[in-house]
Order: sequence, then structure tokens, then C-alpha cells
Amino acid sequence: MLLGGLVWDKVLVLLLLALFVLGPERLPAVAEEAGKNLRKLRVWFTTMTQQVQAELGPEVGELDLRSLHPREFLRKNLFEDEPPPPYTPTGGRPVLTLLPGEPAPFDPDTT
Repeated sequence: MLLGGLVWDKVLVLLLLALFVLGPERLPAVAEEAGKNLRKLRVWFTTMTQQVQAELGPEVGELDLRSLHPREFLRKNLFEDEPPPPYTPTGGRPVLTLLPGEPAPFDPDTT
């Protein structure tokens, strides 16, 4: 997979379509301009991320902003955590078993 859902055959179709629409003369110039704009966008996002981390201060300066993306958050919290402990009716306390003929404990204050 490429670009979040585009597979190689679809990318090839898009490139062929661009070749027919733009022509072989203009396609290299358009591709070069798209590459330059993509580099500028990456630099802008990197700078913005650094500025946000600097403004938030040292206590959250190490915060990974990608971990706040909803998809990452769900993946991390739903699929990577250990499963909760199995349910126990006593809440993890040991279960007391009575011997045959032994009376059950009784507390008059709780009844």
C-alpha cells in the first residue's frame, strides 16, 4: 500500500492519466514542482512541530505528537495493551472454603 490506500496499480493508472493530460513535455516540470512543494510542506510541518514542543515547555517537550492521532491512540490503547485480569467474584481476595458442618461466619453489624 502506498499513500494511505493507493496501491501500485492505481498509482500507475494515475501516472498514465497525468501523462495523457499534461503531455510528455509538461509532466517532468509538474512533477518537479510537486516534489519541491512536498519538501516545503515537510519542512513546514517539522518546524511547526518543533515550535509547538518548544512552546509547551520542558514538561511536555518530549511528547510525541503522532501518538495523539486518533488512529495511533486507538491502536495503542485497544491492540497493544495487555488484557485485563480475569473477573473474580471476590475482587482478587482469597475465597474461604468451609469444611463440612462448619458454620458460616456471621457479623451482626453487617446484616
